[in-house]
Amino acid sequence: MQPRDLSDHVAYEAGRGIEEVARELGRDPSEFIKLASNENPHGPSPAAAVAIRETASSVNSYPKAAHADLTSAVADRWGVVDEQVWLANGGDGAIDYLHRAALEPGDDVLVPSPGFAYYGMSSRFHHGDVRGYSLSRDEDFEQDAEMVLEAYDGERVIWITSPHNPTGSTMPLAELERLADETGDETLIAVDEAYGEFADRDSAIALVEGRDGFEARDDVAILRTFSKAYGLAGVRLGYAVVPAEWSEAYTRVNTPFAASELACRAGLAAVDDDEHVVRTVETTRESRAYMRENIDAHVWQSEGNFVLAAVGDASAVAEEMQERGVIVRDCSSFGLPGCIRITCGTEDETERAVATLNAVLEDLDLETEPMDGFEDPDAEVADS
Repeated sequence: MQPRDLSDHVAYEAGRGIEEVARELGRDPSEFIKLASNENPHGPSPAAAVAIRETASSVNSYPKAAHADLTSAVADRWGVVDEQVWLANGGDGAIDYLHRAALEPGDDVLVPSPGFAYYGMSSRFHHGDVRGYSLSRDEDFEQDAEMVLEAYDGERVIWITSPHNPTGSTMPLAELERLADETGDETLIAVDEAYGEFADRDSAIALVEGRDGFEARDDVAILRTFSKAYGLAGVRLGYAVVPAEWSEAYTRVNTPFAASELACRAGLAAVDDDEHVVRTVETTRESRAYMRENIDAHVWQSEGNFVLAAVGDASAVAEEMQERGVIVRDCSSFGLPGCIRITCGTEDETERAVATLNAVLEDLDLETEPMDGFEDPDAEVADS
């Protein structure tokens, strides 16, 4: 007895943690900082941390009330009805629910390259196929409808990551509207806004609800997460906001109690912790600006909580930075072997990362032209 053929599936590769790296190198974990997985440098929302502690003694109960309460709180925040909010076990859980609701066996999804592997992984889990469209490095990874439409061939779901990981670029709402207008009636435009709080743009939920001069649509869905700005990556909590026409599908595709009691109580506390989010966003903007101004290599504009830097040889630079105590993301697996991604940290972390990177670039004497090293446009990577 064997599982079904999984040879076309991509293995998930999470970013390496401090403890793992420290054990491998035989070093003390306190020597390292990790700026590789786009986590919140200020930790979880303090209100959420209190809620988790207070909830610990009641996790013997299923989270029915908490699930309903958090759904309502998220719906209120976005001005939608409760049924339009699909809570999930992280943003990847929301991806699964959208695919369960949309895909028939053999349907295709269209995904960005470089990009997040789980879009394609989830499609294959649900017996769908995967095609890609490329963000052009020649155009600074700019996102518009035309670049997607050139690759479009009637796919059932098109994934747009805005802000995009790992480049930090976004797609304007007018371009998203054009994309929805010029694709088929049975194509869903799924907009992943996991990094949305860090962007100086309105959410594409405006397209779902028909706000700000846009007409309401039944072919756009939005994904959001509590992992980044709220600092709750470890409790795994995300959600989708779907058109009203999709509302009833959730009860038919979700797992029982799609988010845990701890996650729901943490989310309920965090969703109103504006102080923590504002602090996190301010830190992110300061860190992004500092890295762009002070890294001795090309750094792309970013609206995420990270920047992408052209370093010539990503593997060599990331390995040497790790030896010097700074863990960053080697973007070779994204098809960007000349680039590293650095998460926005605290002021001290950011300054240390920049100083370390500049010293490594000087010591390795690498060519760091921004156009260097874009390979394998079909590469997929799984990372947060």
